Amino acid sequence: MDAFGALADPTRRELLDLLSRGERTAGELGSVFPSVSQPGLSRHLRVLREAGLVRARRQSRHRIYSLRSEGLAPVDFWISKYRGFWETELDALESFLDAQGRAGARRPTRRGTRDR
Repeated sequence: MDAFGALADPTRRELLDLLSRGERTAGELGSVFPSVSQPGLSRHLRVLREAGLVRARRQSRHRIYSLRSEGLAPVDFWISKYRGFWETELDALESFLDAQGRAGARRPTRRGTRDR
């Protein structure tokens, strides 16, 4: 499975979010998902490993998982094609909101009303 397929599942995305904050053992990751069985969590972690998004290392009796940021490169590359679009859209929104703010500042207030 590729990175896009691995990221399609919300549990796997949440696992990546947790690992973006630092390494965790499988047990620590499992405690965040009480409704996911241990075999289910193992399958999610295996998919993430096979997609190149996480790595696992043994430390004593534990498996320590960490994020492989280079595994997200294909996703970043794909998203980069749309960054220009979003920047243009956000610039247009900012201009619109600025214009609305200026228009609102010129509106007269009714006498006898209080700001709430």
